[in-house]
Amino acid sequence: MKKCCIFLVSSSQVNKMFGTVVVGVGIAGLARIRDLMNPMPSSPSEHLKLLGFVSRRNFGNINEAKQISLEDALRSKEIHAAFISTENRSHEETIRMFLEAGKHVLVEYPMALSARAAHELWEMAEQKGKVLHVEHIELLTEEYKQLKKEVAGKDLVKGTLHFTGSILDETKAGFPAFSGIARLTWLIDLFGDLTVTSATREEQKDKNYSRMTVHFQTANKKPLTWIEERGPGMRREKKINFCFTSGCLENFPQAPKSAVGLFMQDQNLFAKKLLGQVSKEELAAEKWRILRCLDLAGMIQQQCEQPEKICP
Repeated sequence: MKKCCIFLVSSSQVNKMFGTVVVGVGIAGLARIRDLMNPMPSSPSEHLKLLGFVSRRNFGNINEAKQISLEDALRSKEIHAAFISTENRSHEETIRMFLEAGKHVLVEYPMALSARAAHELWEMAEQKGKVLHVEHIELLTEEYKQLKKEVAGKDLVKGTLHFTGSILDETKAGFPAFSGIARLTWLIDLFGDLTVTSATREEQKDKNYSRMTVHFQTANKKPLTWIEERGPGMRREKKINFCFTSGCLENFPQAPKSAVGLFMQDQNLFAKKLLGQVSKEELAAEKWRILRCLDLAGMIQQQCEQPEKICP
């Protein structure tokens, strides 16, 4: 029997407005500013009001959004929530500052570059009664939604997810298991909890080349492989090879184009959380997935960085 969740929304919640600030003005930050200034009609995002943005660079204004200092954003009683779109390495510190200032937080993935920090931040948000929302737009793409439908109910025999892309600056983006956590999130969301059986990394620093290979087992002891490969000129691409008892899936299923942008979908979800319109069960499942992926990322990094054993 399917459970039905009923949300009782008070009139004060219906009329509630949340002042927001965008921190970081890269590609994601600019998309956040655009979507906050142009919310979907009759959507939860209409309860969000952009009051400014923070950047290390001097912009003045972007369209009608005004630049404010980080100190003013933290101090302002009119700002209730921060959208953090900075480099990965600064996510942890920025989340901590805004939670300590009593603000809700939306942050681009990964929320931190260590599992320990992620658990600490989540605990802090819960203690302060604030929403900590981690963006995972890779789960919102039509491509992924169709893939999930295709995989649902099938018995996995083995599978591989292989990602290629251009090189990243790891001092800013973090270790590949963290910067590439969108791929790990796909595997956990598709196949449930995973155990790392081995993880290795090949680097050719003179060629700016990196290949991380991780082997997992599902709860049913089925093997899964994740390859994260980056180098100069490498095309950003995902390849799959998932084999089931009923056959193999080697290409992504055809997917329609979404009428709503990914960042807008994510923004609507954040606004729903602020309005208390997401069930406790959904919130708990999301928390488990996010923290489990970060735990696994930490284990993968640890295994990859272990010194090679030298046999006598």
